[in-house]
Amino acid sequence: MTDTATFGGGCFWCIEAAFKELDGVDSVTSGYAGGRTDDPTYREVCSGETGHAEVVRVEYDPETIGYDDLLEIFFTIHDPTQLNRQGPDVGSQYRSIVLYETDAQREQADAYVEALDEEYDDDVVTELEPLETFYPAEEYHQDYFEKNPQDAYCRMHAAPKVEKVRETFDAKLERA
Repeated sequence: MTDTATFGGGCFWCIEAAFKELDGVDSVTSGYAGGRTDDPTYREVCSGETGHAEVVRVEYDPETIGYDDLLEIFFTIHDPTQLNRQGPDVGSQYRSIVLYETDAQREQADAYVEALDEEYDDDVVTELEPLETFYPAEEYHQDYFEKNPQDAYCRMHAAPKVEKVRETFDAKLERA
C-alpha cells in the first residue's frame, strides 16, 4: 500500500533530495502545484505568474514511515517563517506549502503548524491547501541532486538539507 504527500519549501531539488534518503519513501517526484495554470512549464512557474509552487510529491509506505514523520522532516529542512522565499530563492513559487490530499492529512498538518507556530518567534507562514492537481516537472529536474552532485547550487543548498536529514533522522534512513 502506498500513500502520497505533497510539500513545497523552496527549490524542489533540495526537498526531493532530502526525502529520497528515507526508508519507506518509494519515490519522490519534483513538480508544480497550487496554482491556476494548466500543465505549466518551469519557465512559466519561475515567472511567478502561474500561482504554482515548486513542490515534491512523495510516495511512501505508511507502514514504514508516517505522514507525521514526513511533516517533521519537511519542517526541519526548510524555514516555514520565510514568506515566498527559501534562502536565495525568492518568489511565490518558492513558498512554504503543504498540499493535503485527505481530511486526515489536513488535520495533521494543521495541528503540526499550530504547534510549530508556538515554537517560533516569527509567524509560521506555511500555506495549507487541498491538492487539486500535481504537474510533474520536466525530466531534467527529476533526481537533479543525484545526477548533479557537483553543481554549485546543489553543494550549497541541497547537500546541507541531505546532511541534516542524515544527522537528525538517522533511524529513518534507507539502508542499502
